[in-house]
Amino acid sequence: MSSERPPIKFRTEDLDFYYGPTRALKNVTIDCYDKKVTAIIGPSGCGKSTFIRTLNRMNDVIAGTRVEGRILLDGQDVYAPDVDVVELRRRVGMVFQKPNPFPKSIYDNIAYGLRINGMRDKKAVEATVEKSLRGAALWDEVMDRLDENAFALSGGQQQRLCIARALAVEPEVILFDEPCSAIDPIATAKVEDLIEHLKTSYTVVIVTHNMQQAARVSDYTAFMMLGELVEFDATEKIFTNPANKLTEDYITGRFG
Repeated sequence: MSSERPPIKFRTEDLDFYYGPTRALKNVTIDCYDKKVTAIIGPSGCGKSTFIRTLNRMNDVIAGTRVEGRILLDGQDVYAPDVDVVELRRRVGMVFQKPNPFPKSIYDNIAYGLRINGMRDKKAVEATVEKSLRGAALWDEVMDRLDENAFALSGGQQQRLCIARALAVEPEVILFDEPCSAIDPIATAKVEDLIEHLKTSYTVVIVTHNMQQAARVSDYTAFMMLGELVEFDATEKIFTNPANKLTEDYITGRFG
């Protein structure tokens, strides 16, 4: 990997996050680069999921939380008072740990978000549904089953459907919160291949407890412990020559 880094898509500056009086994130400064995959690793409870949920303000729905510091998307503070949170979440899509399709048909899972965003033209909806399913490497498996309930799909297919649903509204960034922890190894391999493909068009941030996965899919890795950023660098460097002894101990399995 060349030492010259690509443009920054997301930047957190001295980010603190509080659940009530509890400070869950402490002075976290991380750059997420455009059309690259950034992995967030660290032991359970270190603040990984809290961190990525600050990026699209998913934590706003939790009472008693607050953010200090800044989170910049293309240089704009996402917590500024004039930010449209609905538009922010369109630009910054999210795929959760457990597949969460709507209790609707495969087709309507994708079309729903398009209609909410004002797309009324039936042909345009159909074309976007197909494009999104192709983008999530699912079209060939479901093209003859679009009217079936999404719950008829396997767990891995449901997760790719959720990825397709996120792609349909044309985000710029996709956040993955441990997207493979509830699916089998074959489905995991498909999602990892998909992430590799997605970064040609999107900025990707993935939380994972699986260090082999981080090593396989990411360009940059941030290692967190107890709400703090311990080390951030190119993934190859983190995994072969970490600067911090704590990072080395974690990735070699001495704790975690």
